[in-house]
This record gives sequence, C-alpha cells and structure tokens, in this order.
Amino acid sequence: MSSCICIPHAILLQPKTIWNSSKSNNGRRLGHCTEVPRNVNMENLQSGYLFPEIFKRESEHVRKYPDASLIRLGIGDTSEPIPDIITSAMAEHAFALSTVKGYKGYGEEQGNMALRKAIAEIFYKDMGLKGNEIFISDGAQCDISRLQMLLGSNMTVAVQDPSFPAYTDSSVIVGQAGKFQPETEKYKNIVYMNCTPENGFFPDLSTTSRTNIIFFCSPNNPTGHAASWQQLKQLVEFAKANGSIIIYDSAYAAYISNASPRSIYEIPGAREVAIEISSFSKFAGFTGVRLGWTVVPEELVYSNGYPVIKDFDRIVCTCFNGASNIAQAGGLACLSPDGYQALNSVVGYYKENAKIIVDTFESLGLKVYGGKNAPYAWVHFPGKSSWDTFAEILEKTHIVTIPGSGFGPGGEEYIRVSAFGQRECILEASRRLKNFYT
Repeated sequence: MSSCICIPHAILLQPKTIWNSSKSNNGRRLGHCTEVPRNVNMENLQSGYLFPEIFKRESEHVRKYPDASLIRLGIGDTSEPIPDIITSAMAEHAFALSTVKGYKGYGEEQGNMALRKAIAEIFYKDMGLKGNEIFISDGAQCDISRLQMLLGSNMTVAVQDPSFPAYTDSSVIVGQAGKFQPETEKYKNIVYMNCTPENGFFPDLSTTSRTNIIFFCSPNNPTGHAASWQQLKQLVEFAKANGSIIIYDSAYAAYISNASPRSIYEIPGAREVAIEISSFSKFAGFTGVRLGWTVVPEELVYSNGYPVIKDFDRIVCTCFNGASNIAQAGGLACLSPDGYQALNSVVGYYKENAKIIVDTFESLGLKVYGGKNAPYAWVHFPGKSSWDTFAEILEKTHIVTIPGSGFGPGGEEYIRVSAFGQRECILEASRRLKNFYT
C-alpha cells in the first residue's frame, strides 16, 4: 500500500496549495494525507509477503517471454480436480439454497457440528478429542491470525527456521517481534529455532530460549521433514517445562508415509500444551474452496487457570460468521468413506510427482530433502543465493520455484519445489532441469 509525504496541517488548510498526486517518492503518494498515523507494526514488516512477491516476478517474466511455456512449481496450489463425489455434495447443497426447504442462512460460528464430529472421528480417533473442541474455519492461515489476536502483543514467540512466513509476519503485525536486525535478518524478539540437515531438521531444545508461544509445523513447510514421535515428545515436554503453548500446524499430515505422528495429540500430555491448526486445502484440493479447522482442547488453560477454548470461542464469534455452508458440505463429503478414499488417490498422485522431482535433482548431483512425507522438495545449492538460484531457473528453464530465504535466514542456499502440478508438467520440468544443469 502506498503512503504519503505530508505537509504541515496549517498549509493543508490553504486551498490554493496544489500537489501532483501522479508523482511519488519511495512509494509514498504526494497529496492530501489524513491525520491518522500508520501502524508502526506494519512499518516493521521488511518486504511484501513472500508469495505475492513470487507472483509479481512470475508476471514480469511472462511479460518478458510471452511465448514461453511457464511451469509453476512455486506457490503450493493444488492442480488436480476435486473428486466428483465431493463437488456433487457441494452442488447439491448450493442448489438446495434455492428452495424453501433447503435454504439456510447463518450457521454456528464454530462450524457444523456434524463436520466437527467427523473431523474428531477421522483425524483424532482414540486421542480423546470431542467435536466441541474443533472449530471450523476458512483455512489454517486465517486461523493463525485469529490465534495471534487471541494471544495478544505481549507474547514471546519461537518459530522454526526455516518455516512458513505467516508465523513470523503475523507476529510482526501484532507487535510481538521487536525490531528487524539486518545483520542477522531476524527480528529481535523472535526466537529462531534452527532446523537444518545437521540437526535432523529438529531444533536443539536444550539451547532454545523459553517463549510463551512455539509455532511448529510437521510435516514442515518448506523442508518437508516430518517430526518423529520421539521428537514431538521432546517438544511437548519442553513446552510443559516452560509453561508454553505450542501452535502446531498439521496441514500436510495426509502426506506422511512413515510412522511419524499426524497430530500432536498422539503425544501424551499434548492436550495440556498445544493448539492444532489444519486444513482441507492440500489434501482435498480446497485451496479455492477454503475450509480448515483449529483444535483447542478443554485441558489447555492460561496461567490463571482460565480455559483457552472459552477465549477462542469469543474470538471466533466476534471476528467470524462461520465457514461457508457449501464448503462445509464438501468437507463432510471428503470425510465419507468414498470421499476419503478418492482423496487418498489424489494425495498419492502428488507424492508420485514429488518422487519425480526428488529423483531429478538427485540425478544432477544435488542434495534433496523432503518429498517423502510432504509435497515439497527442499533442494540445496551450496554457496549460491537462493534468490539467484530462483532467478536463474526461472530465466533459463521458465520454471517457477520458491527461494529458500523467503522462509527465513535458515533457508539460504535452498529452493523449495512444489509437487503440485499435472504429471506432464512435472515430467517436462524434469526434462528442462536436466538439460540446463547437465
């Protein structure tokens, strides 16, 4: 958003003062300004959000090479059609809204109880979770910001490095982050938990400072690492010992192929220290439909003993009118036996794409991580800037990836490559990359 270069209020009152609003200076618009100061936390953000920046550079490339066939393996947007058993359920619900009998207006802000119970049964069976502890949303990313609103600006925060940028950016926006330090490319008040191949993509908790909130994503975006049961046990014990709350992002749990937990609540004691956010986006292709959920266990309480779930319920009721009833009908169809089986086939398709991508980069002599328990390959280009690698691949092969440093300073020298794409595009990308690097 543009900002203003202003002149004193007294001068603004003079009607003959004329400013040329077509001119600009460092993104600041010349012309009339209000008396409202800009949010200092927004000023503390260092650049545009990562994915719109990628889209901007992609658009510039398309203008430069209008005849090129661009392959998008950057932003993790699903590509395969939603199974018709699911879209049929949404269409039936949408058509019913045109009838007196089928019309429904506002639903419960917390979500359709049938869907909440189905999520509890399918994803949290034998973990002791109930439908009333699950809140349906319009996606996990939206709930990250709602949770930040819930917790407030006085919280201290830890994030994996590298990690999904919304954790850090939302912390900056609510005022938790402190000043940005250019020499380290980190915010002063955020604890960055180093997650690299050298430590098995799991932080050394013995040297990690205590914070109120710990953001943790498994399988991790961007590295693709799925934390083991023993690693998550350490994390839960660390949170308990420090009186912290874990915000656990399980958006990619459907891609786990080994014995790694698909939920933090598989770990004993997690209900007392963890909130879990998840989504239909990546396992059901709902990136455009928009549907997710957040789990807030009744056992999770603040330092004064007040239940967190009661405050989150108030946040939801104040800030949200509930997820689309059409999307929720689709969510129920996803969790039907036939719907769930169809979605597992789509997930399998993306996992096959990931294997092709991993095999391609490994054949070029590069070290590749991820791609087995997540739809992303994390590729190391030693000694090279991740933005330079991104630009080189885009310029020479017309393939969009994501520079690793966009996920934090720990992502430097890496790129993230998405497995979301049609098979012919994945195979063509493999051919182009082999031709360029060999």
